[in-house]
Amino acid sequence: MRRLLARRMKFHLLGAFVVSVGCATLYKFGIAEPRKRAYAEFYKSYDPMKDFQAMKAAGVLESAPPK
Repeated sequence: MRRLLARRMKFHLLGAFVVSVGCATLYKFGIAEPRKRAYAEFYKSYDPMKDFQAMKAAGVLESAPPK
């Protein structure tokens, strides 16, 4: 029973480090990178004036009423 805590602590710290690095890697390549690509693709062809005119025509904006 001597040094049981020290032995277990080494094992658990190593395991926690491996799991946290794995989760961070999965998040980066599974969520963050696809999201960055989707935003980049969306803003390649985004026209803010066209979107503004569509919202204005729909009556969404109070400061710019439809004509």
